[in-house]
Amino acid sequence: MLQVLKAQQDQITVIVLGQHHLPKGVTSYRLLPLIRRLRQPDMMGKTVVFHARRNLEMVQGILLRSLSTCRIKVLFTSTAQRHHTRFTRFLMRRMDSIISTCSAAASFLAIPPDQLIPHGIDPERYTPDTKRRVPALEGIKFASKHIGLFGRVRHQKGVDILLRAVIPLLQANDDWDVVIVGQIKDGDQKFVRQLMQQATEAGVSKQIHFLGEQPFDTLPDLFAAMTIVAALSRNEGFGLTVLEAMSAGKPVVASRAGAWPDIIEPDVNGLLVGIDNELETRAAVARLMQDSDLRAKMGEAARQAVLTRYTITAEASRLLAHYRQLASKA
Repeated sequence: MLQVLKAQQDQITVIVLGQHHLPKGVTSYRLLPLIRRLRQPDMMGKTVVFHARRNLEMVQGILLRSLSTCRIKVLFTSTAQRHHTRFTRFLMRRMDSIISTCSAAASFLAIPPDQLIPHGIDPERYTPDTKRRVPALEGIKFASKHIGLFGRVRHQKGVDILLRAVIPLLQANDDWDVVIVGQIKDGDQKFVRQLMQQATEAGVSKQIHFLGEQPFDTLPDLFAAMTIVAALSRNEGFGLTVLEAMSAGKPVVASRAGAWPDIIEPDVNGLLVGIDNELETRAAVARLMQDSDLRAKMGEAARQAVLTRYTITAEASRLLAHYRQLASKA
């Protein structure tokens, strides 16, 4: 939301309900002051689109609509890939419009969403430039080619699937390693120890590197330094890491979770594998490891797909068009 906000501010008047993490210069209100503002005489006859993304925000939008003197249109983005609770469905029936971010999330809605508007990323931030210095990789003896996985280290992200799949490949290719970037919480330390024990027993522990959580500003350089990126979540709301990797020109092996089946065109800009499928994952990674021309071709197609369909600017433009369409309805 914060990244899209930057692309919207120059085109419409944006007010954010709440102040958490907001950059300077963004107009924000708490709920009661916003109610008072929307009841001012100068708001008579105007239309305001209230974009909600959570249950609490739907409640706030409904409240604003009932108490304001201007016309309020409440829009909700549904991203959950599960059946909504009765309370959520109750709130959704009171929305003026519902959109979703991907086909998987839309499939859980009783009524199809008005639009699918996928998230986007900044392609100027995530680029294929591989000449940048990457401090997080220094001081560790790395192989020349890297399989990366990004995201909090836990069972849900499929780190274990990747390691089990690639252990035989690493045994046969000592010029490859695995780089895992993401926070490891205390409750997941045992999970990581078990993974490293498997790697040790297989004789590939020196080819497995857990870098932990890295500063946000270093992530583009880390993506650019990878050779292949894997995204093997067992479930995912959307999954921006795939777009970030693709924008960096990397071939991606992704599970059929989140928005990834919408984003990846198999054999063109990446490879899709079954959720929790170790054998398919091994075959896909092996295929890319063995074919540098295929990696380059898929990486170029991946970057082009992001530039064409999945930028922050494109997401902001689609949202603005929907806001205007919604505001124009009687």
